[in-house]
Amino acid sequence: MNIWNRATRIPEIYGTIIALGLIVYFFIMYAAGLVNVIALRFLNLAIVMAGVYFALKQFKRTHNGKLDYFNALVIGCSTVLVGVATFTVFLFVYLNLDKNLMSSLAENQPLGYYLDPYIASAAVFFEGVFSNALLVYLFANFLATDTPAVDRVADKLPEKVEPMRGHQMPQRT
Repeated sequence: MNIWNRATRIPEIYGTIIALGLIVYFFIMYAAGLVNVIALRFLNLAIVMAGVYFALKQFKRTHNGKLDYFNALVIGCSTVLVGVATFTVFLFVYLNLDKNLMSSLAENQPLGYYLDPYIASAAVFFEGVFSNALLVYLFANFLATDTPAVDRVADKLPEKVEPMRGHQMPQRT
């Protein structure tokens, strides 16, 4: 079976692709000497955005073009979690191996005196998960194709329902 047609491992596949993209981007910034430039972290968002978008598109492709809101949230959040967690483990190991990078970060960052590989990795993890939660929320709203179950139930309600004594029923439009 082709990896791009698998319906059961979408978060793992695209989360791994996100992690690989973040690792490659990290090494490019490290080689260019731009690791300390905080503003370049916004480009991480583009990598994660592409991964989540393609994960949701694959879910639609492997599920007959259907993607409801809840599935979009679950697939998106789990894809982000796999990608960011994998990158965080890589970063933790790398910061423990490269003491020069860790000391450079500690010197150039606010509150750098308190930075160690544990805190730096945890900060990257929480920043990655929570900053991408808004992205997943937006994609879930724009890419979901199915109507919510409430609409399907409302369509099955009878047209004429007797009101309770003393209450007026609102008119359905």
